[in-house]
Amino acid sequence: MLSTGLPQGAVPKLERPGPLRDRVYEALLELITTRALQPGQHLVESELAGHLGVSRQPVREALQRLNTEGWVDLRPAQGAFVHEPTEAEADQLLTVRTLLEAEAARLAAANASSAGIAALDELLAQGLQAVAADDVEAAVTLNARFHAKIMELAGNAVLAELAAQVDRRVRWYYTPVARQRGQQSWIEHRDLIAAIADRDEERATQLMREHTEHTRRSYHARAKS
Repeated sequence: MLSTGLPQGAVPKLERPGPLRDRVYEALLELITTRALQPGQHLVESELAGHLGVSRQPVREALQRLNTEGWVDLRPAQGAFVHEPTEAEADQLLTVRTLLEAEAARLAAANASSAGIAALDELLAQGLQAVAADDVEAAVTLNARFHAKIMELAGNAVLAELAAQVDRRVRWYYTPVARQRGQQSWIEHRDLIAAIADRDEERATQLMREHTEHTRRSYHARAKS
């Protein structure tokens, strides 16, 4: 483990073009959403700068932006800490996610092409492989890609834009329950694909509502275990 508590290999490379402060922001946000940086963890500017191979200035700017967006808490005389979401915060966001994704499932059932359904089947196969291999990181990534694909198949740009605004927080909340949800989550995905392929808008809506509700309940249950 590195001194900030980062697993070896967790620090992303800053190779993409663009302003350095933006690349540092994206790197830190990825570390937070994947929980390589845990909620409540102290973020030391000098250590983060060393791990990322940059000066402290872009790290400071990134932390200020993350604070504005609610990912980081800046405490006077103490420094920066990864935000610890309250149960109420998580509940509100996951409830909104259910509304957005249920509508996306309905629209996908109305609009999806055979190629789109085949793409969902491929993601399903990959997701089941990740679960079988106990690869939580891959399962979380594939889960996000599966839901993003349904959003794409829905064909509503405004709905997709709204979903994108909550996507990273959904990943943040899903990561600690991904292993618990495991294969059951992908069985629910399989049923969703069947409803979309059958053009059954009502069933697709109901299945997605139940699916996201299961995740919401699993998140809250983990705090009591």
